[in-house]
Amino acid sequence: MPIALPIHDWPLPYESRLAKRPLSAIDLIVIHCTELPDMKTTREFGERIHYADSQTGNSAHYYIDTDGSIYRFVADDRVANHTFGYNPRSIGIELSNLGRYPYWGDSKHQQFTVAYTKLQIDALLALLRQLRHDLPNLKYIAGHEDLDRRLEPAKDDPAIMLHRRQDPGPLFPWKDVVPASGLERLMP
Repeated sequence: MPIALPIHDWPLPYESRLAKRPLSAIDLIVIHCTELPDMKTTREFGERIHYADSQTGNSAHYYIDTDGSIYRFVADDRVANHTFGYNPRSIGIELSNLGRYPYWGDSKHQQFTVAYTKLQIDALLALLRQLRHDLPNLKYIAGHEDLDRRLEPAKDDPAIMLHRRQDPGPLFPWKDVVPASGLERLMP
């Protein structure tokens, strides 16, 4: 059994409105990149209501800051809105990173330039070990970019189609994380 991680519980105001699910329904971890400048901005984004019918927003379950601090915004037994088509079966983990911020939709600014920190990756691996212990059917890991392949027109040139999601992006160390996680990479 892994040593209990120091996880800072910071539930979103609408967490109780998110659908409940049994832990046995979870077989997938989805890795994300916040593509925002800091945790304060990330939290503000997470608190925004995007779905009028349920009065909920877009959020992952866990957030890992650049210093390795882990925050839980949504409990594991709730369905967070983080990956179109995969939410009921997955846990979302966001890594704080600029990504393409603030030019997400600009065709000339699609490169990721900031590497993930060693502290983040170490914290991620510790969290994955804990989740493997806590979630009996956890088997897969994927990037948001692996699962959401939808395209959208670039804001600077609508004739150019860009992938909506490119996270965690090319700087994420899959070759280290997958073997160390004990999970299988899901590539639909």
